[in-house]
Amino acid sequence: MLSHRAIWDGIDALARRHGHSVSALAKLAGLDATAFNISKRVSKDGRERWPSTESIAKILEATGESFDNFLNGTGAFLQLSEKANLRTVPLLGVAQAGSGGFFDSAGFPAGQGWDEIALPSPGEQGIYALEVQGDSMEPLYREGDRIVVSPTEQVRRGDRVVVKTCDGEVMAKVLARQSAKQIELQSLNSAYEPRTLELSDIEWIARIIWASQ
Repeated sequence: MLSHRAIWDGIDALARRHGHSVSALAKLAGLDATAFNISKRVSKDGRERWPSTESIAKILEATGESFDNFLNGTGAFLQLSEKANLRTVPLLGVAQAGSGGFFDSAGFPAGQGWDEIALPSPGEQGIYALEVQGDSMEPLYREGDRIVVSPTEQVRRGDRVVVKTCDGEVMAKVLARQSAKQIELQSLNSAYEPRTLELSDIEWIARIIWASQ
């Protein structure tokens, strides 16, 4: 069964494949530019919202993609395809990630103490999974969810990312803005204030490409 998160992840993945932001994708399909914004994915009372089937049909028509390709980007392909081949990637808790010795200088997994999580195959090399701890990414990611991270994917404004600071802090956020000297990170949970960090204070930043509950 597809979840709200999986469908929204599929829309995000479709936009990335065609080099668009979700706003540009919406406009390309003749929809309101805000149709797929993060703020539209959860109602004011915290309930998750579904995108309309009409909007999904329009973005598939605008990009020329099939529904099967769309499903491949939802993160639910493993459950939907009985023929999916499994492979594993390293898994670590977010809190552990900041304690040192688990990553190399480029943000790739290193050292001992990693667990494993199964993913659909094929997939790029170097990706790994982190287990969410805390509530700063609710309601999209809740404690215990696993997020799969790619150190090689280009990050853009609006992407969900994992950032490690030079002080060893590791956090999952949304990249709200990036300049030549600073980045601004937002939490999906409105109880947390945005954070602005100097690029010189960041060891690495990697994009979240998949999530599972």
